Amino acid sequence: MAGAEGAIAGPGDRARPTPRRRAGPAPSGGAGALLRLPREVLWQRLGYRLRAPWFASAVYRLTLPTRPDGSVALGFPDPWPGNAALGGALIQGTFALADETIQNPAPLWAPIGADPAWLAELHGFAWLRDLRAVGGDGGRRAARDLVGSWIDDNARWRPLPWRPDLIGQRLAAWIAQYDFFGASADAGLRGRLLVSAARQACHLARVLPAGLTGGDLIVAIKGLIYAGLALPRGEAWLARGLALLETELARQIRADGGHVERSPSAHLAVLRHLIDLRAALDAAGRPLPNGLPAAIDGLAAGLRLFQHGDGGLALFNDSNEEESWQIDMALGRADLPSPKRSSGFAQAGAHARLQPGAPQGGFQRLVANRAVVLVDGGAPAPPGFDSHAHAGTLSFEMSVGRERLIVNCGARASGAEWRLAQRSTAAHSTLVVGDTNSSELLAGGGLARRPRAVACRREESDGNIWLDLSHDGYAAPFGLVHRRRLYLAAGGEELRGEDRLTRAGRRGRGRPFALRFHLHPQVQAIVAQNGQAAILRLPSGSFWRLRAAGVGMALEDSVYLGRRGQVRRTQQIVLAGVADEDETAVKWALARESRRR
Repeated sequence: MAGAEGAIAGPGDRARPTPRRRAGPAPSGGAGALLRLPREVLWQRLGYRLRAPWFASAVYRLTLPTRPDGSVALGFPDPWPGNAALGGALIQGTFALADETIQNPAPLWAPIGADPAWLAELHGFAWLRDLRAVGGDGGRRAARDLVGSWIDDNARWRPLPWRPDLIGQRLAAWIAQYDFFGASADAGLRGRLLVSAARQACHLARVLPAGLTGGDLIVAIKGLIYAGLALPRGEAWLARGLALLETELARQIRADGGHVERSPSAHLAVLRHLIDLRAALDAAGRPLPNGLPAAIDGLAAGLRLFQHGDGGLALFNDSNEEESWQIDMALGRADLPSPKRSSGFAQAGAHARLQPGAPQGGFQRLVANRAVVLVDGGAPAPPGFDSHAHAGTLSFEMSVGRERLIVNCGARASGAEWRLAQRSTAAHSTLVVGDTNSSELLAGGGLARRPRAVACRREESDGNIWLDLSHDGYAAPFGLVHRRRLYLAAGGEELRGEDRLTRAGRRGRGRPFALRFHLHPQVQAIVAQNGQAAILRLPSGSFWRLRAAGVGMALEDSVYLGRRGQVRRTQQIVLAGVADEDETAVKWALARESRRR
């Protein structure tokens, strides 16, 4: 990446982001970020923070359960497979979490220098399924040792280990994996686990929603419901969790099946949580809350909109490709009717309802023959739900068959500098003005400034598809509006585009801009025709030509973060110019070459 908070690819996997000076430091958030939140969420977060000294006090600890009462009444087998290689590494003391690997972390639950994302994944315990995948007693013993160690080291409230979303993840993981590591453990560990889980569930029920939003709140609710179903005297926790779930399903799941956070990876995670909740309630013989079957069906249909030809996800808003088989597994489980109910939940079938677009979510899917074009044509997620938001408005990706051609840069979980660089407009296949982001990024997540008006109009005729899009994210800093027109021909062998900058006031002249096309690492590129075209070669041997007139064309370095844990060098095509008229337009075309010239 280059440009607004761009990155210069270094040797091997050691590419590091290098913010450009003109982009300026991103605001850290603080009080300003809080004041942008919806009032309800603002008061919840402030209330939770103000109560932190009370939670940490010895008196508060006395209000939580102190003795084991009964046993785990019900286990919910985890249907998602783990990674045996990662589990084997865990047994040897190697923790590969959140794109960072730490050997023998010390102290175990708070190693010095660990990234917050790594710590969050460590305390969430989802990696228990990796130990389960190892098989045999080695994984089981490691799981018991680690759970026991956490219980001993984290009996008192501390901000990170007892963060509500992490409590939810941990409770769900412990209960889902209980048959694997807990049921046959000694009585001492079973008792300690039961007391710890009850204390965490009791605290969670008291504090939720605690200012959480989006997927973080869904996973916290999931843990509370699991505890209510599986732990002794959990009826009050269950009732609280189900009431919260009904409220959040109505708030977070849009009518078009999109999730309010507008992140394909977060969308997949929420779908999996809801599938797990449906299965747990079925196993307990409990009625489903209002909206849960429809939410699962809608999210499954919405997830397919984000899939490229290789089965993986588009790289919008903190997303990775994810494993295509895991996506297919989630879609398959979403479509499964309940075995204990007389009628199915998704008789329409998410697989049968592939949508061309998501009007409320703002994403568009253009398909012609083997070509798939995915476009972010909507406004960023609203305040309070924008922790995953990138400044990638009007960016697009394109794949041909199972090969990705044009991409966004993707996302890396760890590293504050990485997160700022990957969220920048320059990390997306769209237009950047004045080396500045179309939305102003907050360092801790979320947006300080965003486009106020984002428009998208779609037309189709005889298999040809047009999109007319615009956003005013550059109106405030530069007095410019970005308009983008895309046309995908019916045969799928040509994508034409026009990017136009229109003055929205007296300012706007003389502003430099760059139109970026990030390439997948497997695409080879050369610039030809005296800088008027680029020849792109896909792994299959097919060639595509990108043509443009009236602007300079250059091939620059970029990075690809589309696969978890990987930083890959790649290239980007940059069309650079200056907006020196009332309206400045760049026309370009990406067409398949019938033969190599």
